[in-house]
Amino acid sequence: PDGRHAFPLEPRVQGRFARIATAETFLLRPARPADRVSALPDDRAALRRRLRERRRALPAAARIAGAEALAGRLLALPGLPAEGYVAGYWAMDGEIGLHAWQLHLPPSLVYCLPVLGADQRLRFAPWRPGDALATNRYGIPEPDAAATGLLDANALALVVMPLVGFDPDCHRLGMGGGWYDRSFAFRRPQATPPLLVGAGFDEQETEPLALADWDVVPDAICTPTRTLHSP
Repeated sequence: PDGRHAFPLEPRVQGRFARIATAETFLLRPARPADRVSALPDDRAALRRRLRERRRALPAAARIAGAEALAGRLLALPGLPAEGYVAGYWAMDGEIGLHAWQLHLPPSLVYCLPVLGADQRLRFAPWRPGDALATNRYGIPEPDAAATGLLDANALALVVMPLVGFDPDCHRLGMGGGWYDRSFAFRRPQATPPLLVGAGFDEQETEPLALADWDVVPDAICTPTRTLHSP
């Protein structure tokens, strides 16, 4: 009623949280090779559709257990910054949630959410549950912050990125808008910071993806059961 939002749980998960057992109750297994979706360079749109359908089909119990397990993976990352700004995302369309990770961040790390810029690049703003949000052009909540209070991408120490799919070499398939690739293009010729990490369910793994010249490869991919590091 007052325009303030709680944690970014999907609508089909909200209201069920209290009735679902903790993450330790469930064992999430990576997709078997036969279940993986083949990645064809000229058919990324169809690949995205199939992977998004698979992601949305996961039951609520697996989503909540997966988010809890993912939080532990992210907190155990080698190179996790001791302090500074870290960015997550507002989970939509079946994406794995980051609410458990945000809750367990040490006080020295400031959680941020992305804000779409007019220049087709992302900026970032600190956000805590209860802070004001506005809906962007894609229907995704983002901090309702003044432009003067936004952070550039190079001000971050760690960025956790959503993904539609990933392959064993940490190549990331996004939604196709190029927002993260444009915003973090400066990372292609140089090392961290920020540390770039893709987050998804094991079921989103696919066969090797063909890279485009503009693709930014994450330093790692975290799922509920594995942490993959870029070669």
